[in-house]
Amino acid sequence: MRNNFPSYSKKLGLLILITMGIKLIVAGLLELGNDEVYYWTYALQLDWNHFDHPPMIGWMIRLTTINLHWVSEISLRLGSIIAASIATWFLFLTAKLIASEKAGWYAALIYQASIYTGVIAGLFILPDSPQMPIWTAALYCMAVLLFQPEMEKKTAIWILLGALIGLAALCKVHGLYLWVGFGLSMLIFRIKWLLNYRFYLAVFITLLFLIPIVYWNIQYDFITYKFHSERVTHTHLQWDMLAREIAGEFAYQNPIVFLLLITALIAFIRKRFSFSKKNIATWLLCMSLPMILLFWVIALFNPTLPHWTGPAYIPLYLLAAVYLEQKQIRATPKVLKIAISFLFILLILATAIVRFSPINFGSQQKENYGEYCPTLDLSGWKDFSIAYTRLVANDREHHTMNDNSFLIVPKWFPGGHLEFYTAPMAMQTLIAIGPLQDIHKFAWLNRDRKKLQIGDDAYTIVPSNLPIDVEKQYGAYFTRILAPELIIQIRNRGMVRYFKVYRLKGCKKIPMELIH
Repeated sequence: MRNNFPSYSKKLGLLILITMGIKLIVAGLLELGNDEVYYWTYALQLDWNHFDHPPMIGWMIRLTTINLHWVSEISLRLGSIIAASIATWFLFLTAKLIASEKAGWYAALIYQASIYTGVIAGLFILPDSPQMPIWTAALYCMAVLLFQPEMEKKTAIWILLGALIGLAALCKVHGLYLWVGFGLSMLIFRIKWLLNYRFYLAVFITLLFLIPIVYWNIQYDFITYKFHSERVTHTHLQWDMLAREIAGEFAYQNPIVFLLLITALIAFIRKRFSFSKKNIATWLLCMSLPMILLFWVIALFNPTLPHWTGPAYIPLYLLAAVYLEQKQIRATPKVLKIAISFLFILLILATAIVRFSPINFGSQQKENYGEYCPTLDLSGWKDFSIAYTRLVANDREHHTMNDNSFLIVPKWFPGGHLEFYTAPMAMQTLIAIGPLQDIHKFAWLNRDRKKLQIGDDAYTIVPSNLPIDVEKQYGAYFTRILAPELIIQIRNRGMVRYFKVYRLKGCKKIPMELIH
């Protein structure tokens, strides 16, 4: 009897097309977030490394924006959407190799249902975005080496693995954990590979990919690592931070997916299911649990972010996929339908709230109105930029300010939004004045831009949700600071934020940050 159901490979293709279509729609409806506009600066000024991350994200943005000739929310996010699709495919292949196509289908669904892999790294533009297809491709190569005995003597696959891990590190340095997890697996059940020259060749290939990062840091006194080390130097226990980290991972993975992963892990420990080949589970757990536990330990002492552990959950997707497969469920499991439905509804609601909510969900106090409201990161910048451009044009027409007045920012946020949306529209040069830990990449952008001179005028913009004391910040550098103009952000007839536009007249002293 002929099977009328499409193959899992065809289902995978349909899943990828549908999810890409949905994400492209959402990408066009939401303005860029704080981190996204910041990583835009990596594309503006390509380098071998950047203050807080390696260069891959900037290269990907350059590619999807056609070398900055097509610049929009969709073009910036296109790389993330494509990368998530490729990663889904690699995960399918890995599950197929260690179990079956059915398990591969379940793993693909879990990947797209996770908020971290499906949306955070799979829609928004972050360093995690280009890393995901590389990470999953590396997992596939490892599975080939570990569970297809005839492949371990193939030099090409070892070289490819070394290159993939090197590329993962060029996205985020914690990509090197791929070697840690793989190396731990080798020590447990492939210790003879320590005598295999191909292993050392692969490690050497990875080290070659690190040369740009090391070269850049030598130039700048290893500033990247000084910055990150300052984030993990506390020594007293903070149980609330650990609880916050775990709660964040629960939310970022999609609560339904997270519970599924825990259920599968417990079921495996209780021997409710098994793998067809020896040591598969050992490898998956080596690629996952140590990294998660490491960041939990760090969270006990220092603030962490839930997406730092995101890649460590991917091997658990494979574990959960095999668990579901062995439950002998014919149709798509109900838990995956619920997880995908939850994510779909969440995307619709979040998009609707960002675009149409008449209230902000942060502070209601006048002095910091809207602070801590996440929807303001993704809305209002286009309309503000139009109103601000009119204000600047009027000032130029009436000679209120110099024609070539600067736009000055004190921090990388809202610097990123003003760089992407506002300065180009107003035809202004944006420069950042502040300590390096506040302005990050903008310190390097300053070096390539027109210099502030004695007598120059400038504007600075203070969103109500990011208040600063302008007199304290800039009073030492300008002769006069005029009373601010107010631009209000209206959303569905409700005021959700306001912007103060300050005119800074007559530069009298050049800030030290701008003297090279």
